[in-house]
Amino acid sequence: MNKKITLSLISLSLIALSTFAESRKIENLNFGWRFSYGDIDNASSSSFNDSSWQSVNLPHDFQISQPWVAPADDEKADKNNPVANVSSRLSSRGFKEMGTGWYRRQLIADSSWIGRRVLLDFGGIMLNGDVYLNGHLVGGTDYGYLGFEIDVTKLLNYDKPNVIAVRADTGKPENSRWYTGGGLYRNVNLVVTDRDMYFMRHPLYITTPHVESDKASVKISAEIAALKHKGKELKIKTRITDADGNLIYERLSDIPFNRRQKTNEYLIDSISIDNPRLWDCDSPHLYTARLELLAADGSVADEVEESFGIRKIEYSPEYGLKLNGKKVLLKGIANHHTLGPLGAAAYPRAIEKRIQMLKEYGFNHIRTSHNPYSEEFMDLCDRYGILVVDELYDKWLKQYAGGRKDWMEQWPHDIPEWVKRDRNHPSVVMWSLGNELQLLWNLPYADWGVTPYKMQKVLLDRFDTTRPVTVAMHPRGRHISTDSLPAPLVMETDIASYNYRYMYFPGDSRRFPWMMFYQSEANTSGMGPNFYEMDLDKVIGLAYWGMIDYLGESHGWPAKGWTQGVFDISLEPKPIAWFLRSIFKPDEPIVHIGIIDSDDNTVWNDVKVGTARMSDHWNRQLGTKLNLYTYTNADEVELRLNGRSLGRKRNEIDNPKKRNHILWNDIPYASGHLEALAYRDGVKTPIARHRIETTGKVSRLNVKADNDAWTADGMDLQYVRIEAVDSKSRCVPGSDTPLTFKIEGPAEIVGVINGDMTSHEMMTGNSRSLYDGKASVILRSTLTPGIVTLSVTPENGKPVTYKMSTNQSR
Repeated sequence: MNKKITLSLISLSLIALSTFAESRKIENLNFGWRFSYGDIDNASSSSFNDSSWQSVNLPHDFQISQPWVAPADDEKADKNNPVANVSSRLSSRGFKEMGTGWYRRQLIADSSWIGRRVLLDFGGIMLNGDVYLNGHLVGGTDYGYLGFEIDVTKLLNYDKPNVIAVRADTGKPENSRWYTGGGLYRNVNLVVTDRDMYFMRHPLYITTPHVESDKASVKISAEIAALKHKGKELKIKTRITDADGNLIYERLSDIPFNRRQKTNEYLIDSISIDNPRLWDCDSPHLYTARLELLAADGSVADEVEESFGIRKIEYSPEYGLKLNGKKVLLKGIANHHTLGPLGAAAYPRAIEKRIQMLKEYGFNHIRTSHNPYSEEFMDLCDRYGILVVDELYDKWLKQYAGGRKDWMEQWPHDIPEWVKRDRNHPSVVMWSLGNELQLLWNLPYADWGVTPYKMQKVLLDRFDTTRPVTVAMHPRGRHISTDSLPAPLVMETDIASYNYRYMYFPGDSRRFPWMMFYQSEANTSGMGPNFYEMDLDKVIGLAYWGMIDYLGESHGWPAKGWTQGVFDISLEPKPIAWFLRSIFKPDEPIVHIGIIDSDDNTVWNDVKVGTARMSDHWNRQLGTKLNLYTYTNADEVELRLNGRSLGRKRNEIDNPKKRNHILWNDIPYASGHLEALAYRDGVKTPIARHRIETTGKVSRLNVKADNDAWTADGMDLQYVRIEAVDSKSRCVPGSDTPLTFKIEGPAEIVGVINGDMTSHEMMTGNSRSLYDGKASVILRSTLTPGIVTLSVTPENGKPVTYKMSTNQSR
C-alpha cells in the first residue's frame, strides 16, 4: 500500500456583499436587529412587541456579556468522562451560564422580488438555532458551526413588514469542551435570484488537473437549477481576471442540458492558462472568476463572482508536503474559533489581526480545531497565504455535535455543506473529520471509529477528491499509555495525525512505510523537542495547541480559560513567543530575554501542558537572583548587566531539548538594564539584541490605534492599545490602574481586555484595568464616516483623548 497523493486546486471565495445587475441580489442583513436574553414565550410571533429589547448589529455573541459564574464550593472535576476535561460545571465553557437568546428583525419585501426566488442565508447560529418568518418555523441548524439557507419565496408578505425571529441556544454545559459563545455570531444575508434558472448553494467546483510554472489547466463545474428550461443546451459565459483586473479568459459555452434532472452539476469549461501566477504562502495570488447563466432570450438569469488561486499540492512519505513542487513544512496553530473579548462574533478584522500576528511570528498554518470556522476566515487565509487543515467535528457524538440530533443522523447533512463551502479555497490542504476519537471505542459500531470514518469519507469523496482526509488522534494507540500498534482508525486515514505523540513517527514509519505524519497538536511545554526531534524532511508539520489564550477549558477558577499560549488573550506576546519565532523563522536574527517567575506543571489529557510563567521586564527586588532564558537562533549569546558582561553561552543547536533556549541561573538583580546580544558565525558584531530596563514611575498614558484604514462599513474594528509609561515612554510593569472609556463620534465599544485571564472584570462595557501596564479597547465603526474621539480616564486621574477617523466604505 503506497500512498502518494497529488492534489491541484483552484479556489473560489464567494463575494457575499455584492449586488449583480438585476440577475442576483445579495443584501446584508447584519444591521437593525433586536435582542433579548432568555427563552421568551411567543417571541416568534409577528405581533410580539420587542420595543424594549436591546438594539444590536451582527455578528453578535450574547454569551460574552453574561456575568462570570464562579463554581460552587462542592463542584468537582468530572472523572467519569475521559474526554470531558471538566474541572467544574462551567470550567470548559468559560464560566458563563448556558442560555437562550432571541433575535428579531423586520424585513420589507421589495416589489421587484415578486416572481423571483428569495433566500435567507445564515452563516451559523451558535450553538444551535431555529428561524421563524412571520411566526412560522422555516428552518434552523443543529450544528451551529455550519451555515444554511432557507427558501422564503412563498412565505413573504408584500403588503406589510415581514418579521424574522431567531431562537439561539447554547445547549448544556456538557455540549462542548470549550467556550462556544451564543447567538447570531456570523453574517446573515438575503439572496434574490431568478425563480427558474439559478446557481445552487456553493455551486462551483474548480480543480486544476495540471499545474506547472508555464501552464495550468483548469476545470470548472457548476451546480445549476433550470426548472423550466426547454432548450437542448445551457449557455454559460465565463470570465477570469487577474489581480490587476486584466481579463485573461472569456468564453461563451453551450452546455448539454439534462432535461430529466432539473438540478444538476455540469462541467462548464476546461481552461488553459499560460504562465499562471501561482498561489503560495509568500505570494498568495488570487484571480477572479465570474460566471453568467444566460436565459433563452440572452439575458443574464443568474451569476456568481468569486476569487480563486491556482496551486498544486503533493503528499508523499518521502517528503511530506509540497506546494507547487517545493517542500513546505506546516508551522501551525490549533486554536478554537473565538476571538478573545469579542467571544464568538466573527469579525473579519479581528480574524485578520490574528492572522497578521501569526504570520509575523512565522506561522504558515492553522488547524480549525475542532469545527469549521467562518467563510470570512477562509477568505483571509486565501489572501494571506495560510495553509489550513479544515476540521469538521470534535467527537462523533451527539453530545459534542450540537446536542439536539443524533450524530448518525447529522453528518450526512453536514459533510456536503462543509465540503462544498470550502473545497475551492487554495488555503485548504487537508480535510479532518474529527478529533481524538479512538478513546471512545464504543463510538457507533464499537470499532474505534473505523466504520463511521469509512462512511463519511465515501460521502466526502463525492464532493472533493483533491485533498487527503485525516482524523486527529489522541492517544495514537488504543490506550493513553501504549507502545502497541496504532489504533485501527490510523490505518484507514490518508494522513496519520497524532496529537502530541510525535515520538511514534519513526517506528510507525518503519513498520508502515506508506504512512505520512502530521503532529496535529503539539504542546507548548515540549516546544523545541517536539519540532526538532521530528524528521523535518519527511513529516508534514505540526500545529501547536492553544498558542493564543482563549476562554474555556479552564484548569480551574479564577482562570476563565486556557493560559498556556504564547500570546495572551489580549494578543500580547509572552516571552516564550520569541522562542517559537526563533524556531519558525530561522533566517531572522532573534534574541529575547524571558525571566522565570514561577513553574506550572499542569497536566491536561495526560499531557504536560504547563510552562514556566515568565516576564520580560527589569523592575525587580534588590538582592534577588533570577533564573532566565535567552531565546535565540544565533550561535551564541552574551548577557550584560549595566554594560558588564555576565558571560557567553552557546546555543546547543545539535541538542533538540536545549536548542534555541539558553538557561541562565542566579543572575543578580541591579537597577539599570539587562541586555542580551546574539552572535553568529564568529562575527564580533551582534546580529540581534534585546534590552530590558528598570523603569521610573508612571508619568502618563500612551494611546495608539492599529488600523489606519478603519472603514465606515459598520463591521470594521479599531484595536486601541493603552500603556502606562514613564517619563522616557517605557511601559511600567505592574501598573493596574482601572480605566474608563468614553466614545464620541460614529463608533461603539465592543470589547475591553487585558492579558489577565484571572480577572473578574467583564470583557464588555466601558471599563477595564491595566494589567502589567497594558489594556486594550476595541471599537466598531458605524455606517457613517467621521471623527471618533476616545477618552481614557484613569482612576483618580485626568482623561486622555485620542482622535481617529473612519473612512468612507467602498
